[in-house]
Amino acid sequence: MTATAALKPLPTRDLAAAPGAIVLARHGEPALSRRVRLDAAGYRRWWASYEEGGLLHGQTPPSGLVQAARAAGVVFCSVRRRSVETARAVVGPDHFRSDPVFVEAPLPPPSLPRWLKLSPRTWGVIARSAWWFFGHHDGQETRTRATARAREAASRLIEAAEGGQDVLLLAHGFFNAMIGRELKARGWRRVSTGGYRYWCAQRFEQG
Repeated sequence: MTATAALKPLPTRDLAAAPGAIVLARHGEPALSRRVRLDAAGYRRWWASYEEGGLLHGQTPPSGLVQAARAAGVVFCSVRRRSVETARAVVGPDHFRSDPVFVEAPLPPPSLPRWLKLSPRTWGVIARSAWWFFGHHDGQETRTRATARAREAASRLIEAAEGGQDVLLLAHGFFNAMIGRELKARGWRRVSTGGYRYWCAQRFEQG
């Protein structure tokens, strides 16, 4: 049985009900070590492994996130393994919906000299800046397309919340932030934030 198949249909929208809250949470800590120094090609391989990998063993979801999941009428995650494993840890194996619309925005590094070796964290900042500000995408999803996808993702979350139920998304740091920008543009307020580290969440309410 798949996670999606086990879900009950979303409730019929109640036009009299105020929308529920939308909670955007980042996945747990991945198993892949960041204690390495890499050139640009090495970082491309590292990021590919990061995209395919799961969570570091032995983690326990914070109680606040578990409570948010219990209060949610529907829980979403992306199709990436680290996101799916986070959802399983928070709500169990059969109570979430995975959807590719929520995957992380790409992080292609610019081609810098091979002698320049940096940590994955530093490469992430460089790659994200090049992608966001200078349009570097290396044949992958562009910022423009990712922004359109964030709009679609926000629409799905809003639609799920319209009947009055809270909605929880367990996905990725930067793309969650892009979704948050879209929610704000549509009149949703961020009413609380736990930061942007692993397992941390942002809560949005309408109005």
